[in-house]
This record gives sequence, C-alpha cells and structure tokens, in this order.
Amino acid sequence: MQPLVHFSAGDVAVLVLYLLAVLWVGFAARRHLREGDAVGYLVAGRTVSLPAFVATLVATWYGGILGVGEFSYSYGVSNWVVFGLPYYIFALLFAWLLAPRVREAELFTIPDRLYGIYGRACGLFGSLLTFCMTTPAPYTLILGVLFQLLFGGNLLLWLVVGTVLSTVYLYRGGLQADVRVNVLEFLMMFGGFAIILPYLVTRYGGLDFLRRHLPPLHLTWHGGNSIQYIVVWFFIALWTLIDPGFHQRCYAAKSPQVARWGIVVSVCCWFVFDLLTTSAGLYARAILGDSLQDPKFAYPVLAERVLPPVAKGIFFVGMFATVMSTVVSYTFLSAVTFGRDLVWRWRGGEEAEAMRYTRWGITLVGVLAVVLAWRVQSVVNLWYLIGSLFIPGLLLPLVGSYTHRFRVSPGFALATMVLGFGTSLGWMIYGSLGGRLEDPAFLQPMYPGLAVAVIVYVAGWVLTGRKLASGSLNPVS
Repeated sequence: MQPLVHFSAGDVAVLVLYLLAVLWVGFAARRHLREGDAVGYLVAGRTVSLPAFVATLVATWYGGILGVGEFSYSYGVSNWVVFGLPYYIFALLFAWLLAPRVREAELFTIPDRLYGIYGRACGLFGSLLTFCMTTPAPYTLILGVLFQLLFGGNLLLWLVVGTVLSTVYLYRGGLQADVRVNVLEFLMMFGGFAIILPYLVTRYGGLDFLRRHLPPLHLTWHGGNSIQYIVVWFFIALWTLIDPGFHQRCYAAKSPQVARWGIVVSVCCWFVFDLLTTSAGLYARAILGDSLQDPKFAYPVLAERVLPPVAKGIFFVGMFATVMSTVVSYTFLSAVTFGRDLVWRWRGGEEAEAMRYTRWGITLVGVLAVVLAWRVQSVVNLWYLIGSLFIPGLLLPLVGSYTHRFRVSPGFALATMVLGFGTSLGWMIYGSLGGRLEDPAFLQPMYPGLAVAVIVYVAGWVLTGRKLASGSLNPVS
C-alpha cells in the first residue's frame, strides 16, 4: 500500500520525538520498582494519585479513534449519543456504586475477585473470559493502519512495529510504566485534537459553515439511526461495569476516594475530548463531502487537507497517543490475566513468580494481537465479537460479588458465566452459518446471552442468594 498522507521532515521529526519520549518515560519507570515487588509491578504499589489516575483511565478508555472519526463523519453528532452518553452513565454508576468497594478489596485483577468469592472453577473460567476480552487486537490494528497510512508498505510489518513500540517497556516497568506513559499520551491526545480546530474555524468558519454544508440529519441527536440501533449501544456500554481497566486502576488508586472521584473527573475529560473529536468529524464531512470512500480515514484525510507541516505531525501524534495508550494498557491487562490468574494460579509459588509469568504473557498477548488483527482486519468486527461474547458471562457474577444482598452461590455464578457466554457464542455461530448476522431483523447474540444469564442468576438469587445475605450460607472467601 502506498502512503495516503504526505509527511514533511518536520512532521516526521514530531512523530519520532513523541516515540522516543514514550520509550524514555516507559523505561525510566523501572527505577521506581524494587526487584520482586509484585504490588509495585502489577498495581503500581497502590499509590496512583488523582491526576495520574485520571490521565491513565482517560487515555486507556479511548483507543478506537479511527472508528470515532468514521462514525462522526457518517452520522454527525449522533457520535456523542452512541459513543459518549451511555459510557458516561455507566462510568458514573461504576464510580458511585463500585469504585470504593473495588479499591477496598485490595486485589490485583477481576479473576482475583471471582476466585475469592466463588472458588476455583469460577475463577478459572472468569480468567479465560477476561483474557479474551482484554485482547488489544482492535487497537493494534488501528495503530498498524496509522503507520501504513504515513509510510506505506506491508500492514503486518507495521502491526509488529506498533506493538513493540507500545509495549517493550512493560517487561521491566509494569503498571508503573503504563501509568507514566499514559500521562504523556493523555497530554498528546488532547493537544493533537485541540490544534486542528483553530485551523478549521479560521479557514472555513463556525456553526454557520457546518449548517450549510452538512446533511441535515448530521445535526440531529440520532443521525438518521433508529432508536433500536442506538439502544444497542447502551447495552454494549455495560462493558464499563466489567472493564478490567476500570478495576485495575481502582486497585492501583491511592485511596477509595481517588478511585471514585478519579472516574468522575475522567467523565468530564471524556466529554471534552468527545467535543473535540466530534467537531473534527463534522468538519471532515462538511469539507470532504461524501467523496471519502472509506470513512474511517476521515481524520487523516482532513489533516492532509487543512494542516501545514508540523501542525499535521502534532495532530497525528494525538491520534497515535490515543491508540498506543490503549494498546499498552490492554496488553498489560491481558498479560497479567495470563501470568497471574492462569499460570501462577495453576503452578503456585511465591507472589513474585506472577511477575515472571506476566512478562511471558506480554510476548504471548502481543503475538496473538498481531495475528488476530492481521486475520480479521476489521476493528468493528473485533469490537462486536468481544462485546457480544463476554459481557453476558461476566456482568452479573462480577457486579453481584460486591454486594451480599444480591450475591449467588458459586454453582449458580459458574452456571451464569458458562450459559451466558455459551448462549451468545452458540447464537453467533447459528447466525454466521445461516448468513443472518447482517440481517437487521436478526436478534443479535448479546441479547439471548444476557437473557439467559439474567434468568439463571435470578434463579440462583431466589434459591440461595437470600441465604448468603443472611449469613447462613458463606461465600468461598
């Protein structure tokens, strides 16, 4: 593939400086770790302050930047309703109901909670689900595509390059390195998108220009999408309640108050960033019209059209930072799940051994992400697959584990996980074999999976949950 964007020497210099800064900050973090310090490596010593908490959570949770550009180019301000509002709602629910409890548990991972409350079988199955749902493959693909846009060449090569640059410092620095790099990337992602708007407004005008040149539906809340379609995204946003990144950051927070208010401040930051990205998408449609054959390139093509050298480099650094922050965080999350919750739990040994297994996991996760991204080559399909399969199995047992009142017995928790996941998987296979998944009238796999999970969990609560609440039936831990 030939490069689609022209980078001047100044643009290349900006990108190289950013990549060098990422590596320097990442490798420097290891100085703050003692050899064998599992708490420091896995959860940053549980000392993450409010500013660092906000920066790492905001940067980690916003990796699909090309998808945001595609949606805002295609559907306008509906981008905020679909990819913003539902996530704000569930993030605030997480902050108010779960964040302090998660921090007070002083664990390392979601499977830790499942092992402790429901026992080995639930912990093992939950580890497998968590390992799969934290794959960085969608963001690895976006990162590879960005490199290919700039420099051309083979996508597989850039998938490997992007993965190495994003994760190599994790081997020694762990979550400390992840958080410190995320702080840098937080600044870059906001700076990159803030720099393009003055050029757009000065050159083309403000709201009057957008009203004149946008399709009318682009300025409506629904963007021409059906209410049913928009409601689906509210269900997908349930991911927030079981997202391993949210839980890991809360485990690493300095206090329960930092965990709670850090999420609240993060929602405010996401609102501002959504305002920047949606505005850029609207300008892309107004300026480029409907001539763009592949809407996911809306931001890169817009930058090529309006930005001068160096400013263009800063804008692309903003996109790279948005994606790389998610690649590194999800790689580490998945590696910890592999190293600690699967291998270490199986083999036993000192807590420090989990660090060594996690380092093995970083390599394994990186290789699997490159292979999956190379084979699928569709960010939307990867998101769809991950969300549809793993939310139904994990949602109720995990959320219920933080309250005695609505907790079920280990047997019903395991049944909820297995049947919720299995129903979604079976329904997806059924739809794929019949070619029905693309049919708007076909019931999407998440719905039957969630329905079965709710039925099993409620049955478990009715039969055994009240005994747990009264203390006559004790959980495993």
